[in-house]
Amino acid sequence: MALPVPSVDEYFEFLASWYVAHCDGEWEHEFGVRIETVDNPGWNLRVDIIGTEMEGRIATRGRREFEGGGWLIVESDGRSFEASCDAMSLRLAVQEFKKFVDTE
Repeated sequence: MALPVPSVDEYFEFLASWYVAHCDGEWEHEFGVRIETVDNPGWNLRVDIIGTEMEGRIATRGRREFEGGGWLIVESDGRSFEASCDAMSLRLAVQEFKKFVDTE
């Protein structure tokens, strides 16, 4: 399976807008969005969904493998959304968060 090539700006703009929309003077002091590197190498995106309209929404852990060694793991425990991916797939992790938000 080939890696899809979405517009990077569209997804990162969505993530930033989502974050700003949930900053209410309180939420952002305890919760937020974190993007970190992992040692395989890759990325981890974690978005707290406590105190948002998505609190309690569960997504069963899923893993996708891509041609060329790419991978993506996504899940939500109802308290946070988490996506881990290879070093070249960060945009896909953010895209998965957008899909999670857009799914009811």
